[in-house]
Amino acid sequence: MTALAASWLPLSPGERSVAIEVLLGGPLSRTELARRLDLSAGSLTRLTKPLIESGLLVEVPEAGAPAEVRQGRPSQPLDVVAESRSFVGFKITEDMVYGVVTTLRSEIVARHDRPLTSNDPAEVVDLLGEMTERLAGDHPRLAGIGIGVGGLVEGRAVVGESPFLHWSDVPLAELVEERTGLPVVVENDVAALVEAETWFGAGRGLDRFVVLTIGAGIGYGLVLGGHRVPYAEEDRGFGRHWIVNPNGPLTPDGARGSAVSLLTIPSIRYQVQAATGRDRTYEEILELAAAGEPLSARVIEEAARALGTLVAQIGNFVLPQKILLAGEGVGLMGVAGKTVTETIRAHRHPLAAPIDLETKVSDFHDWARGAAVLAIQVLVLGAADA
Repeated sequence: MTALAASWLPLSPGERSVAIEVLLGGPLSRTELARRLDLSAGSLTRLTKPLIESGLLVEVPEAGAPAEVRQGRPSQPLDVVAESRSFVGFKITEDMVYGVVTTLRSEIVARHDRPLTSNDPAEVVDLLGEMTERLAGDHPRLAGIGIGVGGLVEGRAVVGESPFLHWSDVPLAELVEERTGLPVVVENDVAALVEAETWFGAGRGLDRFVVLTIGAGIGYGLVLGGHRVPYAEEDRGFGRHWIVNPNGPLTPDGARGSAVSLLTIPSIRYQVQAATGRDRTYEEILELAAAGEPLSARVIEEAARALGTLVAQIGNFVLPQKILLAGEGVGLMGVAGKTVTETIRAHRHPLAAPIDLETKVSDFHDWARGAAVLAIQVLVLGAADA
């Protein structure tokens, strides 16, 4: 399996540009591809030949052309064979591992989840190996593995710090490679999700794009010029020190009135439990708020105002073409979306253009898919700086 992935590498910068353009926009005629990349016909032929020979690109029939004309046509469009290779993506949480298999174009074709009963690195690696073996049974042409982890990831290989897993300096990529025999990429889970949405999702083709996630924590990703902008805090918990309301609640995680204290699922549950003595799920709190139960409604309204303030501030300073709101906490929008919208408007100039806010009801398989996209970027295309 490792040899299959290695047969595509290394790609030169020019070959990589061609491969990415076809992957994201194909099928493309050679004329259109040369125009997009500002290449001569000869240069394009030189760059595409090894990609076709390796099986990464393939000539496909031109849409609408008669079969007798299509065969052997030198102007046949180029495309990738999405099903030619498969990629495993894992999202590791505090108590679960979510796994997916995707095609080369990141379509999820299989899911497999397992409970995480121990945070011991050796046991987690063994579980990832078992899950990979299970997925490989139905998808034998696996080309690589991507793993998303909440926390600081160094060199797309080592989990430097993960508060959820209580890990420090765990060489996860190396350990999983030894266990599975497949190349592995490890990345912060939010960064992986941003890459997936930039290449294949809501941010495709956009120059300025933001991903804001709400759930167990607050995640933020900024894309400028079509590329994700790395920053230190994305790996250490965005929002703990972003004060939205200085008179807001004090919770175990995050400064008083911070985005984390107001908006994350654990903080919302903590506020309700501290006031009532009852431990309720996030879904139960949302249902009670929708039904008009005063305490739950107050906590959710305060969270909605915090979200609206965050979105407005991001819009004011970043001027994004779109903000994608994702994560397991987006059910908030179904209950208090009106408050979010009104708060955004109150914190924006009256003549400001409306913010394109897209809400994506996502689960942990979307995060796992993001990790698989990292594997596609790095392992297949060699886009180490993606």
